[in-house]
Amino acid sequence: MNEGVLGDGAVVLAFDVGGTTTKSALVDAAGRVRDLRRTPTPCSGADPAGAIAAHLATLAEAHRAVHPELVPQAAGLSVPGLVDEQTGVGIFSGNLGWRDAPLRALAEQALSLPVAFGHDVRAAGVAEQMWGAARGHRDAAVIVIGTGIASALIVDGVPIVGGGYAGEIGHVVTDPAGERCPCGAVGCLETVASAGAIARRFGRLAGRPVQGARDVLGALHAGDENARAVWTDAVDALAREIARLVTLLAPGVVVVGGGLAEAGDDLFAPLQARLDELLTFQRRPLLVRATLGEDAGLIGTAHRARQHLSAPAP
Repeated sequence: MNEGVLGDGAVVLAFDVGGTTTKSALVDAAGRVRDLRRTPTPCSGADPAGAIAAHLATLAEAHRAVHPELVPQAAGLSVPGLVDEQTGVGIFSGNLGWRDAPLRALAEQALSLPVAFGHDVRAAGVAEQMWGAARGHRDAAVIVIGTGIASALIVDGVPIVGGGYAGEIGHVVTDPAGERCPCGAVGCLETVASAGAIARRFGRLAGRPVQGARDVLGALHAGDENARAVWTDAVDALAREIARLVTLLAPGVVVVGGGLAEAGDDLFAPLQARLDELLTFQRRPLLVRATLGEDAGLIGTAHRARQHLSAPAP
């Protein structure tokens, strides 16, 4: 973890809720991340937003018990899906199952703290631009690949929000004859190139369940042709959507993070090669791995919590 990266400021709690894992931590007055935890994200068909709020309360109690000397002044909460940061509402999450959920209000009630609320990948994008791989670039795209796929689009130094709808690259249709996505569409990029999709597609071809994309990568190294086909399809789909994004927005850098980026050269070498094949006249961006790793969203979330405290009252 990048200790002290945030610099001096208020003590805050940060919660980065993912489709599979929730990252949480206390950030002390020197900007050091303390008691970083990764816990399974609860899934409740009856009350998905309420289950998240209850989980936050449990985590906050655990963090405070370990560091009673650190008294948080605010909390940051980032979640996936469509997010209205102004109203504090989770508009939609296909992976976690809520619609129009008042997540900020629920979190404030559960934590008894002011809560800064936003999108997980936009938080990661801001962190990467301020302290990570996109530092020095005013035009950047940060793509996070995990359970789902989303992006943060930064143009002239400003994240594009679009009322919460911007950046959902995982739901661009890449295979019209493909699988149905939890969002309701058919053939979204997430159904081909997310870490979950890679594991699921390989398991179907291999006739056995696999734990995750890491297992597929292991099979690829062992010469498994099914693994090679699934991995190649994922890389090709990612390259095509990045090429479209580059054509439209011309970012100077494309940062790829999330769990799948941990594959390193096994992902980036073929992805760069395929992108080079697809691009012709476009400005060619740097294609780089996120330097803040899987914790970029947590860092950006803590930063937002501190900003929330210093924001003028409405």
